[in-house]
Amino acid sequence: MGLRLGPETCRNLESALSREWLVTNGLGGYASGTVAGVNTRRYHGLLVASMNPPVQRMVLLAALEEWLLTSNEPGSLAAQEYWDGTVYPEGFAHLDAVELDGMLPVFRWTVEGRTIEKRIWMEHEANRSVISYRLVAGASTTLQLRPLFAHRDYHQQRHGQGGFDMAETSDGWIIDAEGVRSYLEVRPLPVIRSHPDWYWRVLHRAEQERGLDDEEDLFTPGVVEVPLSQDAQVSVVTGTEPAPPGWEAAASFQAAVERQSLSEDPATDNPLACQLALAAEQFRVARRTPTASPRSPQRTVIAGYHWFTDWGRDTMISLPGLAMRPGMLWEARAVLDTSIRYLDQGLIPNRFPDSGQPPEYDTMDATLWMFQALSTYLQVSGDWRFVADRLDALQGVIDWHVRGTRHNIRMDPDDGLLAGGEEGYALTWMDARVQDWVVTPRRGKPIEINALWYNALRLIADWSERATRSGQHFSRMATQARESARLRFWYAPGGYCYDVVDGPAGDDPTLRPNQLIALSLAYPLIDGDQARSALDTVSARLLTPYGLRTLSPDDERYQPAYRGGQRTRDAAYHQGLVWPWLVGPYLDAHLRIYGDREMVGRLLEPFRAHLGEAGLGSISEIFEPEPPYRPVGCIAQAWSVAEILRHALARI
Repeated sequence: MGLRLGPETCRNLESALSREWLVTNGLGGYASGTVAGVNTRRYHGLLVASMNPPVQRMVLLAALEEWLLTSNEPGSLAAQEYWDGTVYPEGFAHLDAVELDGMLPVFRWTVEGRTIEKRIWMEHEANRSVISYRLVAGASTTLQLRPLFAHRDYHQQRHGQGGFDMAETSDGWIIDAEGVRSYLEVRPLPVIRSHPDWYWRVLHRAEQERGLDDEEDLFTPGVVEVPLSQDAQVSVVTGTEPAPPGWEAAASFQAAVERQSLSEDPATDNPLACQLALAAEQFRVARRTPTASPRSPQRTVIAGYHWFTDWGRDTMISLPGLAMRPGMLWEARAVLDTSIRYLDQGLIPNRFPDSGQPPEYDTMDATLWMFQALSTYLQVSGDWRFVADRLDALQGVIDWHVRGTRHNIRMDPDDGLLAGGEEGYALTWMDARVQDWVVTPRRGKPIEINALWYNALRLIADWSERATRSGQHFSRMATQARESARLRFWYAPGGYCYDVVDGPAGDDPTLRPNQLIALSLAYPLIDGDQARSALDTVSARLLTPYGLRTLSPDDERYQPAYRGGQRTRDAAYHQGLVWPWLVGPYLDAHLRIYGDREMVGRLLEPFRAHLGEAGLGSISEIFEPEPPYRPVGCIAQAWSVAEILRHALARI
């Protein structure tokens, strides 16, 4: 066991609600909830299935109410919050501890002298969750379980009764709703008491805080009752297919444990690196495409849980940290191949929509980050043939950027820098948009885009020469871009780099962390005294214990909080909030300029405590930029985990 939360946390409702667990199935599906047992998000559920991996997720089994039927009053293990703030039952009041076995949660309650243990896991590449119960100590009793079903898209809420069909089986029920069938089976055979009913106005308080629809109505087919004794395990199996013949809970759990062991790095005993290696596995998933060959699996990366799917930019930034280690290189190769397969007009997709629509190609940087991921893959694997076989496609990417592609993305022939932008679009990683309002449009020539552009040119020149093709024209373009950048991007009055040049309002001297990319890549765009000055300025005004602010506190647009409705939150998203993933390029730049390896340990240390704060065992998407640096956004973000893990492993 690694992380452990004791009764002082578990029995405090607010503390227990702020900590969430997550298990995944390698398809984009997951199970997740809070330590308290209350579902605070529309995204929580014991079975959230990906119907078209890794997208089209549906919350099927939302929750289980669990009661111990003793000779005295029934004792509950569960908890639920309703529209008026009522919390009933209050099973967390008996909760002794929650631990992580790798990434798998283990709950222990003491109720009337009985200690009960619950474990939750998912089976790999199957939309199937398992919840097991074991009586650790005390007299035998009866466990009563009431399943609560939602059967709806995970972005929605269910309102009103109707639409559910159910059929009782020997060990549970079959539920049909919204064109999806799910199964709930209990082992050993239970007593089934079918009585369809509805639980009304269940509150999701996190949605209330976000200014969104915050209530839900849930369907229950009845209850099951099963003996719970020290010599037997009770298992609930729920999935989009019934458990296969001969299925056993013990074998299923052992497979889940062994699956986790594949992600462990035997070369390290660093607790942070060990835990994040396990967390990293949750983001690497399959992409199912009907036309894909079974011999050529499509792989991708979930950007963050609970609500993100696979995004091209996030995938390419995350890939070096998530899958560039022995035993995982085949996944990295498959992810890269999937992206290259979807190249269109020199761009990889920024996003694959949930509902199966065509991919969206609204990004300037995702494709350029792909060159960085390819370079890392080649460095780690030595697999030159993989790059050589795709060199025509990669050279085509450069050609499209030179002559122009979507959204006015085009190399300026006068200075060799890459420009882009279009009204109503945010094409860089600072991509918050509320309907037609783009919070940080950054149209023109952004600093990190041109650092990536320069590196892509240098890499394609190197690879072309290695393939005995001429790379001189790529080298000439790279030289022009670098010379122009040094002249154009330096903001002498501030001692740092312009964030964007040649924008609609001219050059933008806003102090942002994007210039770190220009200092940190293999071929730095800015170096020497300018790089040192820029890094020192960023360190003084943007660095926090959990990453880099996206805007200086001195700026009148600075937003220190992430609360309220979508418009308010998105207005703060890149206007001051702290992003952990930026620790990666910051440390790369710091090591290059100062060579202080002790800085790595100092900057990573706060994340050890964070593993027990929000998404247990993982790293959040963003933090508020002022003490106490509250974690917000997604509870588990791929590039946050990847960049911290990359440096944690490199420090060994």
